Amino acid sequence: MTSNSLFDNTETAFQLKSNSELERAYFLFKMISKEPLVKIGAAATKFALNINLPVEGLIRATVFDHFCGGINERDCMSTVDSLFDVGVSAVLDYSVEGKEAEVQFDATANKVGELTEFAQNKEAMPFSVFKPSGLGRFSIWQKVTEKQPLTANEKAQWERIEKRYDAISKIAHDSKISLLIDGEESWIQDAADDLCEKMMEKYNKVRPIVFNTLQCYRWDRLDYLKGLHQRAKAKGFKLGFKVVRGAYMEKENDRAIEKGYKTPICESKKATDDNFNEVMKYIIDNLEDIELFIGTHNESSTYLAIDIMKEKGIAKSDSRIWFGQLYGMSDHITFNLGAEGYNVAKYLPFGPVKDVMPYLIRRAEENTSVAGQTSRELTLLKKEKARRKL
Repeated sequence: MTSNSLFDNTETAFQLKSNSELERAYFLFKMISKEPLVKIGAAATKFALNINLPVEGLIRATVFDHFCGGINERDCMSTVDSLFDVGVSAVLDYSVEGKEAEVQFDATANKVGELTEFAQNKEAMPFSVFKPSGLGRFSIWQKVTEKQPLTANEKAQWERIEKRYDAISKIAHDSKISLLIDGEESWIQDAADDLCEKMMEKYNKVRPIVFNTLQCYRWDRLDYLKGLHQRAKAKGFKLGFKVVRGAYMEKENDRAIEKGYKTPICESKKATDDNFNEVMKYIIDNLEDIELFIGTHNESSTYLAIDIMKEKGIAKSDSRIWFGQLYGMSDHITFNLGAEGYNVAKYLPFGPVKDVMPYLIRRAEENTSVAGQTSRELTLLKKEKARRKL
């Protein structure tokens, strides 16, 4: 077994943070630890931005700069380079959410395509990423998932979504960049899964280019993975998966109660953890067919993956297994993995402050709701502050 102290090294964890950035991180996580404060802050921020109060500077100086790489990709480059200097890659994530217009979906698709092409000449950026609902209206995804008939106009919109998917997947294939497609709410995920499978069948003939996301707080994901694995073997294409716990738990449970169906979410935190670990093990057992991106802030699951790799004699730098964490979170995992020679990447969100706010609010809420996440961050930051004083 791995000695479970790899992630206690705060000197490595916070090597890129100045003293003032360390103080800012401590202040932010202190605020995030208070749930009522997060709710009030989120509402106040949305309101201030909607009526164009001059709050962008304040947001940038605090929460935005901690969790985001910048307002555009140029802004992110110094961060990308400094991460790479210490053995950590970057996944540039254009985190603009909640759009409704075709012109905005085209703009997002073009941006993802440009970033993917740019990444082929940038060793520090082995992945590209997008969110399905960033490429088409949520309501269309939902209708396709629910197998409702589409109007002529909706059919045309769905065809444009398919074209955007195909254009980005082709660029990724031609650029030899792995493409991570994010997970969504369960009531639109089936349509996203089916479209992703189509792209995998087309572009993953030789190696996994297109990666789907498995949100393991859903109890049905291991069965879905096994079924897709059988279809892929039969049709002769490879699979790639980013494995995460999931991002919409409260929303999922509330909707299931409201609509009167069985919740797709595991019954407990332990059931989710077990499911995550089972999915991860299944993929590592089938590395000849499936590549893995382990998106987790959970230390136990990370140690487990390390142990399985050791048991199976899989090299730390085997290109088929990656670890990933969000920028601004769990630096103790990311930077210590990087220092040990594992493949690890930071998800680096960017975009105009106003457009990235839904993403940032979700991050704050997530930190508040995940038991122990924020207190662990605060403990490590406090430890590093004390170490530097000495």
